[in-house]
Formats: sequence, structure tokens, C-alpha cells
Amino acid sequence: MTDQTVQLTGTIFQSVAGFYYVWADGTSYATKPRGNFRHLNIKPLVGDRVVFELDTLDEQSEGRIIEVLDRTSELKRPAVANVDYAFVVMALTQPAFSYNLLDYFLVSMEAQGIQPMIILTKYDLLIEEKGEEKANELVEEIKRVYHQANYTVKVFNYQKESHDQLEALIEKEAIYTVVGQTGVGKSTLLNALIPDVNIQTAAISESLNRGRHTTREVTLYRIGHGFVADTPGFSSMDLSRIEKEQLQQYFPEIWQEGAYCRFNSCQHINEPGCHVKQAVEEETIATSRYNNYLDMYEKISQAKPVYDRKK
Repeated sequence: MTDQTVQLTGTIFQSVAGFYYVWADGTSYATKPRGNFRHLNIKPLVGDRVVFELDTLDEQSEGRIIEVLDRTSELKRPAVANVDYAFVVMALTQPAFSYNLLDYFLVSMEAQGIQPMIILTKYDLLIEEKGEEKANELVEEIKRVYHQANYTVKVFNYQKESHDQLEALIEKEAIYTVVGQTGVGKSTLLNALIPDVNIQTAAISESLNRGRHTTREVTLYRIGHGFVADTPGFSSMDLSRIEKEQLQQYFPEIWQEGAYCRFNSCQHINEPGCHVKQAVEEETIATSRYNNYLDMYEKISQAKPVYDRKK
């Protein structure tokens, strides 16, 4: 570092054509990584905290990233680092609400150390299809199931929610991501939060009942003190990095009740003295959550081991 260069620390919020755009001290900077990153197998990600050098005498020059700080989390799909919170967006209809799919999303986030919040959309369409009474019954049942697991559940109508109400979701200085199938309202939520971005939305494919990927690049948007990342929609989770013995940790209510099982090693399948199975019978753990735990446990048990090729 020379007398005309300074070092700054910031967060990468966008990556385009080899440039990394970093937010630091209230300003955006265009940067590129130092030349030896490729040889060291270092690839910065959106969300990374980085140290970069800047030439104070040449305002037109790009900064140079000299260090990528340690990550607290890393999502592979999409590639985002240091995510703290996830808005798990689920439609109540079109496509039909799925407890199974939601639990896969929640486990995927929990396994990364990311705190999820459940956002339910298309309530107005559900009323049109089922009537207000049936629609309310479904919403209340979903809330009951996931409040038992200590999750926050919110129903949003984007035509009625004010910008301030939506922005209140971004409570802390952190990185937030939005996950869920394409077509469930992820982009609509972000358009409501950031009206001038106008993120592309997608219709559901009638034949496959699933959406196409419409969000091509990951970008962090500055909202209040935090950042929000838009993410490509996807409908299946990768459990390959989760050990079956760890799975119960990612179901908060099962992990909590499991502390009272007769055996510390209880996996809540067929073991005697299982407090979790008793809690399911007493309906303090939802049957759907327990069944989805069993479903994932079986899938992990049958899966072939994954070896880290870097080792």
C-alpha cells in the first residue's frame, strides 16, 4: 500500500462481468480481486465481507480486493455468503401449499445457520377459490403448526401492505435472502420493498406446475440498515451435506422435545422412551412436521455418501 492508497472494508452486493461492487461507508465501489486469487482458489461471493484498496488520487480507477473475510454461512444455490435471515415465501395456492416443501426449505436454511421467517402469499386467490372461511382455516392451521416450531408466520397482501410495513421486516443490520419456488411471490415482495427496481416476475407453468428461473443474477439491495438478496426459484433441496444424526437439530421443536427422551442417542424412529413420539401423540409437535422429519431421515439414510474432492 502506498501513501495514495487506502484500505476499506465492505460488503459485495453485486457481481457483474468480473467486477465486484462493494458497499462501504455508505458508498458503492467497483472492485476487482487481486491477481493471485485464482491461483489460491479464492472466489469472492455476493455477501462476502472484503478488504479492498483504493487509489485516492484516481477516482476513475477500480478498487482491488486484497482479502475475503471469513464467512458465517454460504448458500450454493444461489451463491450468497453471510446470509443471516431468510424469508421463505410460500403461496397458499397456485401452486398449492405444501407442508413437505416448506419443511425442506426450513431445514435447508437451519442447516446453514440461517434464521427463517415464513411469508404466505396469494391469500386473496385462496379466498376466491375456497371462500373466506376455508381460507382462514388453512392459514390458522399453518400458523399453529409453525408457531409450535417457534417460527414467525406472516400473511402478506401486496396491494394492502404499506411500504413501511414491508420494510419493517428488515429489523436488523444483516443480510436477508428470499427463497421459494418461482411464481410464489418472491419478486413481488422485492418489488414492493424496492419499487424502483422492478424485478421481473414469472407465471407458473400450467403443465409442470412449477416456475421457470427468472432471476438470473444475485444482487443485494440496501434496505434500511440491512441488505436483501433476490434469489432464483427452486423446488428441491439438497440434503447431501446433512448427516442423519444431525437432522433433528434442524427441526427446532423436535430438537427441544428430544432432550427429554430416555436415550441421548434417540433418533425418534422406533426407540423406547421417545419423548418426541409422545409429543406427536399429544399434538404439541405437528404430525406433518414429524412425518416430514421421517421422510428426510429416510432419504438421507439411503443416499450415497458425498466426499469432498478438495480434501
